[in-house]
Amino acid sequence: MGKPELVFIDAINNDVKIVKNEDKILIFDRPLPPSGQLLWRDLVTWWQLREGLEDEKAASKGLYQRLARSVYAASSPGEFALFRKYYELFGKRLGDKLPALIPQVYLHYDPYTKRERGDEEFLARQRMDFLLMLENRVRIVIEIDGRHHYAVEDIRSGQFIASSELYAKTCLEDRRLRLLGYEVYRFGGGEFSDTDLAARTIGPESGAKVSNFFEKLLKKYEVI
Repeated sequence: MGKPELVFIDAINNDVKIVKNEDKILIFDRPLPPSGQLLWRDLVTWWQLREGLEDEKAASKGLYQRLARSVYAASSPGEFALFRKYYELFGKRLGDKLPALIPQVYLHYDPYTKRERGDEEFLARQRMDFLLMLENRVRIVIEIDGRHHYAVEDIRSGQFIASSELYAKTCLEDRRLRLLGYEVYRFGGGEFSDTDLAARTIGPESGAKVSNFFEKLLKKYEVI
């Protein structure tokens, strides 16, 4: 997935335009309600207007498929399990009150790639796996940690070796996010060993883990 290039058309009004890789990113350009909560129905209404669709159900299906493609592109069984199970379990149950679980979100953005920056690094983590925005401006980041979060590959042996430096960066970024007001929840990639991304199947252990997590999370914030 190529990194999008953004420019400000009007910096005062935060009017942003994508000038490269436009098909790889979506920009939600509507104001959030005073509560700070972003519901699935809000995203569907935005998508319906954006795509010029008359049928709301078709818009909901189309938006879900568009977001699902970004999840599949991440090649993470855990991300796939979280995304699909969340909407399967709580979509009908919560209806219009369903908070939007947004995948592959740029919470921070550096216009330059790592190759262009070289050793000069300003933002260690820019894109988060998932974001939930709930009432009272509660912002929740959910991350699925694959090996690249805690290990580096040895070129000679092909083995992955634990890296204290990578782990330290993860801890530092988590602290920074929390101090900015975000709640951060992490899953280890190994927790989803019975999920098959290629076959698009979610194992019972993965399904139960996702269900249990979101049930407790949404109850904690009085969504259900």
